[in-house]
Amino acid sequence: MTTTVPKLETIEITLFPSGVAEIAFNRPQRYNALSPQAYRDWLTAIQWAAECDEAKVTILTGRGKYYTSGQELSMPNFDDEDLPAEMERRRQTTKNVVSAMIQFPKILIGAVNGPSIGFGTTTLALCDVVYSVPEATFNTPFMKLAFCAEGCSSVLFPRIMGQAKANEMLLLGKVFNADEMERCGLLSRILPKENFREQVLAIAEETAKFSLEAMKVTKELVRGYDREFLEQVNANEMERLGERMASPDSLESILKFVEQSKKKKSKL
Repeated sequence: MTTTVPKLETIEITLFPSGVAEIAFNRPQRYNALSPQAYRDWLTAIQWAAECDEAKVTILTGRGKYYTSGQELSMPNFDDEDLPAEMERRRQTTKNVVSAMIQFPKILIGAVNGPSIGFGTTTLALCDVVYSVPEATFNTPFMKLAFCAEGCSSVLFPRIMGQAKANEMLLLGKVFNADEMERCGLLSRILPKENFREQVLAIAEETAKFSLEAMKVTKELVRGYDREFLEQVNANEMERLGERMASPDSLESILKFVEQSKKKKSKL
C-alpha cells in the first residue's frame, strides 16, 4: 500500500524511516478534546497505520499537556431534522474506531503524555503496551454524565485491573494516578516526563527492528481468540451508550456540564 501519510485536521501523523508511525491528537488548545471530526480522523489514522506496509509499530499519543480530555460535549440542536441520523453516524464512527483497534494487526503503543479522560482512557486497554508520564491521571466520568462504559472497558477493565478497581473507575468515577494504573496492570511502565516522547520512540524503533510477520503472528495468538468476543462487547456497549445519551437524565447532565464549563471560561 502507498506510504502517503494522511493530512488530518485534528490528528498529526508522523512516519519515521525506522518504521514507526506516530498518531498524535493535535488539538492542544482544546486539551485534545474529541470532536466528531477527531473521531473521524482517529478512524482514518488507525486504518491507515494498519494497512501501511512501512508502518511496523504505531504509537498513539497527544500533543501539549493532555493525552486527551475525552469527548467534546455540547447540547444537541433539537431543531435539526437531521439530528437522529447525525447522532447515529457519530456512534457508528466511534464504534468503528474501537473495532479498528480490536482488529489492529501490528504493535500498538499507547504513550500517555498527560491527563487522559473518557474514551482516551478506555481505549488504552486495546493497546498492546502503554507507557505514561508520572504526572498523568486517568478517569472515566461516565456516571457523572449518565453515560455507560464504552471502548470494551466493561470487559477489559475488570480483566486487567481487577473487578474492584475497575468498578471504582467505571461506576464511581475515581481519578487514578499513574502509579495506581501501573499497579493495576493497565500501564506497562512509567517513564520520566523529560524527553518522554523520545524515550517511547526509542522503544518503538527497537521493536520495529523485529520481524513484522513474527510480531503479527504472535499478536494474533495473543489477541485472535478474543476479537470476535470484543466486537460483540463493542456493539453492545455502543447500543446502550446511544440509549443513555438520548435519555433525559443524560441530557440534563450534559447541560449542567456545558453551563459549568461556560462559567469557568467566563472567569478566565
